[in-house]
Amino acid sequence: MVEAGWSGVKNGKLLALAATEFDAFITVDKNLPFQQNLEKLPIALVVIDAVSNELSVLLPLVPALLRELASLKPKTVTVVKGA
Repeated sequence: MVEAGWSGVKNGKLLALAATEFDAFITVDKNLPFQQNLEKLPIALVVIDAVSNELSVLLPLVPALLRELASLKPKTVTVVKGA
């Protein structure tokens, strides 16, 4: 986000910016789908539901994340759950 100049941008504006450049927005913020009206944005949201956002916890979820990314549709929310 820093490289794109998006540092400090709040969730709603951040999703709008991401929608102009990407097909999907990946987050560990489980509340984001409830805080934003995703039907207004042409982007898919993927929420990683893990016990922490530590790399060692997230890495095992990458295969499931890649499977979900291959079949995403705009304006949808998908949850990738950890064990």
